[in-house]
Amino acid sequence: MNIVEDDATYICDHCGEEIVIPIDLAAGPTQEYVEDCPVCCSPSVINVEVSDGDVRVWASPE
Repeated sequence: MNIVEDDATYICDHCGEEIVIPIDLAAGPTQEYVEDCPVCCSPSVINVEVSDGDVRVWASPE
């Protein structure tokens, strides 16, 4: 049985910082939302994919 972590990280496409975010499994296996970077305050589109216990997170410019 695979256990999904409660948080994951992505690299801000604006400032290059590694950002830790919580993963909301109740939101479904494929998620997309806009979030401001807590370091540089620039908005990014955050993509989350959960599959077979693995979580993939990446950001792209808004």
